[in-house]
Amino acid sequence: MYRCTCYQANPKLAAMAIGAVLAILVGICVMGGGKRIEKTAGLVVPFMGVAYVVVTLVVLVMHAGRIPAVFGRIFTDAFNFRAIFGGIAGSCLVYGIKRGLYSNEAGVGSAPNAAAAAVVSHPAKQGLVQMLSVYIDTIILCNATALMCLVSGIEPTKELAGAQWVQTSLHAVLGTFGPVFITVAMLLFSFTTLIGNLYYCDNALAYLNNKTMPSQGFLRGFRLYGVIIIFVGALLPMAAAWDVADIMMGGMCFLNLIACVLLSRVAIGTYHDYVAQRKAGKDPVFRAKDIGLNPDELDYWKD
Repeated sequence: MYRCTCYQANPKLAAMAIGAVLAILVGICVMGGGKRIEKTAGLVVPFMGVAYVVVTLVVLVMHAGRIPAVFGRIFTDAFNFRAIFGGIAGSCLVYGIKRGLYSNEAGVGSAPNAAAAAVVSHPAKQGLVQMLSVYIDTIILCNATALMCLVSGIEPTKELAGAQWVQTSLHAVLGTFGPVFITVAMLLFSFTTLIGNLYYCDNALAYLNNKTMPSQGFLRGFRLYGVIIIFVGALLPMAAAWDVADIMMGGMCFLNLIACVLLSRVAIGTYHDYVAQRKAGKDPVFRAKDIGLNPDELDYWKD
């Protein structure tokens, strides 16, 4: 059976090489500022997503005869009540929630940084786009990975966990092209995620600095620090990296959910205002006073 050998010869050297490549690429991108980040993500993300879906369709067509059995297995395991009510059910649920958060960041509070940068006439428009992104990420791309692995006939084991299972499955279906493709795809996913998160940091720093961007010297130093962290993170043991990420993600969710509750009246009112204008045949335009907000207390949406 094939197994990915990229880490077997010298795991530390491979991790250093991948970390260095990602750090250098991210550094080149973020040192150019927000506009370069937007252009890079705008080019890479659509290509990455379309290529991934195309490869998935090719794999499914090549193994169309296995698809009914795969869906049968999915539904059988999903409604296996012995497993559902077993002692492990709670931990499996938590594990699934955590991995879902890593996939689409819904509820974490990070994605609104990017959404807030969009120029729209009504905030509900961008909110609906953000909801669509969760669907594309989780329902389409994540299910694409699962289906590719399941139709390959390769069973997951303790040794074949995570990326190893995906690489081995694609090798069984597509030969040597499979592991190369999934490795490149993971690098692109990682790259766009990293530059996006550093863009979020720029917004957060501006907010903490009385809503003005810090000096260029400070920003360059901060971005350089972020690039170094990327390289160091690639050298961390997998368990330690996940544990640190789980703690940080949990903290973000806790704070964001409190904010969501406090802002729920505004969010619901904004959505109802959008729906009412759509029903009236208008292109929705948002005015804060229409939902009871005081324009004098706002930085945007005053008129």
